[in-house]
Amino acid sequence: MDKISKIIKEIGTLSKDKTNPFYKSQYFDINSLLAQLEPLLEKYKLTVLQPLSNIDGRPAINTVVYDGEKELINRTITLPDIQDPQKVGSAITYYRRYSLQSLFCLRAEDDDGNSAKPKKVAEDDDLGF
Repeated sequence: MDKISKIIKEIGTLSKDKTNPFYKSQYFDINSLLAQLEPLLEKYKLTVLQPLSNIDGRPAINTVVYDGEKELINRTITLPDIQDPQKVGSAITYYRRYSLQSLFCLRAEDDDGNSAKPKKVAEDDDLGF
């Protein structure tokens, strides 16, 4: 687990480089995440696998971290019950990304933090006084 702690410290904050057209929100996609994570996994000689599995007839994603031949982490999350194969593919990507984000305590840029702050009204705003 020491190696995972080192990765957590080194990876820093990820940039949200993609836009969700439906929600108009920013996110980092799985390829961006992997591009930043894979060199650190290689540096610390860890392997992460995320094979699809099955729990009680429901599709699931299994996230496994190996240190050489030794299994460090093995966690599984079931996917929602979706019949449309394209939506299943999207759910797989979504759950893979968030499983990795959770596992490595990945932080993302707070691109909407400013929108949560109260707006300061300037004295010369057109308020009628």
